[in-house]
Amino acid sequence: MNTIQTVFSIKDLENLTGIKAHTIRIWEKRYNLLEPERSDTNIRSYNLGSLRKLLNINFLNTHGFKISKIAALKESDIAVKVREMSFLGNVEKHAFNAFKLSMLNFDQSLFYNTYNQLLEEKSFREIFYEIFIPIIQDLGLLWQTHTITPAHEHFISVHIRQKILIHIERLQSLNPRPDTKTFVLFLPINETHDIGLLFLNYELISKGYHTIFLGESVPVEDLQLLNNLYTEITYVSYFTIMPTQEKLSGYLDKFNKTLIENTENSALLLGTRFKDFDAKKLPKQMKLYNSIENLVKDL
Repeated sequence: MNTIQTVFSIKDLENLTGIKAHTIRIWEKRYNLLEPERSDTNIRSYNLGSLRKLLNINFLNTHGFKISKIAALKESDIAVKVREMSFLGNVEKHAFNAFKLSMLNFDQSLFYNTYNQLLEEKSFREIFYEIFIPIIQDLGLLWQTHTITPAHEHFISVHIRQKILIHIERLQSLNPRPDTKTFVLFLPINETHDIGLLFLNYELISKGYHTIFLGESVPVEDLQLLNNLYTEITYVSYFTIMPTQEKLSGYLDKFNKTLIENTENSALLLGTRFKDFDAKKLPKQMKLYNSIENLVKDL
């Protein structure tokens, strides 16, 4: 069965490139930049080549090339210009587009070639903050608008996760001091989005802290065992889809009473579930962050 998406609507192109559908139509009409297929009812559809071309056009346009100049280039020359620009240090947008294409085509080689090219100029930490976080943030929108399927999301997530795990393994050989502060990283029941938590584990280990990574779907009751083993624990959790909005306050109250209250423990929390949550409602030993970067700065 062919699982590669090869036909896209104009709305798909808008979601994947960030270029408004209205603008795409103007570029088609005025500059003949794309040649869509049309259905009997005059609905546009685009092939994978059109998506690649539009991603490259967008890359050049955001780096100072006028659309009229781009339109005068052959398609092969557009690709050459993109490569030239990426080698001159403007690699972020090119890499971002390449990773998207690797996801759409389930193309492991493109993912790894793009990643290795980035490593020639950037550290793993820079790649995560500058490239991987924006990609992860994009996935939610693309999935909600049916531009990608859960399979696409899983593909890109698995490969990003692999890169984090590789770097964690390298750091673990340093044997963090057992007398340092202990961080317990976990996700609540039915929460499976662990990439952000994994990266936090990497950051903590890189700073020499002792971490216990428990991963996804951990019941609060099961964490009580850790309280019996360590006297000062910092619990770290990342809420993306769970608990549900109506159960969030109750969960946090239970978490505080079970693991934090009357102890030296604390908790660091972040995730999209807290988007509209009032941080003032949290107990004093629990702190809310709006990004991984801000949490890491406080360590």
